[in-house]
Amino acid sequence: MAGHNKWSKIKRKKGALDAKRSKMFSRIIKEITVAVKEGNSGDEEFNPRLRLAIANAKGVNMPKDNIERAIKKALDSDSAAIYQPTYEGYGNGGVAIFVECATDNLNRTVSSVRSIFTKNGGSLSTSGSVDYLFDRKGVFVLDIQPEKKEQLELDLIDGGAEEFDFDPETNELTITVAFEDFGNMQTKLEALSLETKSAGLERIPNVYTRLELEDAQKVLNLIDILEEDEDVQNVFHNLEMTEELEETMN
Repeated sequence: MAGHNKWSKIKRKKGALDAKRSKMFSRIIKEITVAVKEGNSGDEEFNPRLRLAIANAKGVNMPKDNIERAIKKALDSDSAAIYQPTYEGYGNGGVAIFVECATDNLNRTVSSVRSIFTKNGGSLSTSGSVDYLFDRKGVFVLDIQPEKKEQLELDLIDGGAEEFDFDPETNELTITVAFEDFGNMQTKLEALSLETKSAGLERIPNVYTRLELEDAQKVLNLIDILEEDEDVQNVFHNLEMTEELEETMN
């Protein structure tokens, strides 16, 4: 879990530095679209998934007008359906990679994902080939006041918190819960009037693959290209984040 937290922190900082705002907005608009269509409601009060998507939108400073426009478009019966396929494969050195997508064109998406794997030293595999190497967990990130950390953690244990990771440099608290406790934690945070910077279900590696620096960088390049694809929502992997590799990302 520690390796995953380190990767997540670097990824958030890197994302801020790279200012990939348009990609983040695109991803969240798809989250909003799926939430509205699945919940058959554009009212966040009665649609928990939409409430979560809006919270994530606010976490990346998406303008209110963009959020409202996305909800309105999703409510339009003529708007395209959004599918959520997943793909599994391997990167250089046998690193397991799990890709979550949201798309209105399945043929385009699978073709693009397969091409990215093939052209960057990886290979697309069959469903279930790497899924077992990950545990699905709920992960919440929020800003807190350091002096309130101890009491807050005690309160959040009631919501099902399994693990906490606090970054004193940013005052960010990362909370991990079991898959089945995701809704409980969402409700607990709302009851405490705490806004999240991000929240969602993630795939946490239960085993890591350690590579030499050159091979590890090739895997990171593959992951970066996958994440830039318009249909890709999330990419999870089990590459071990060594200090040497971390230094190349700063």
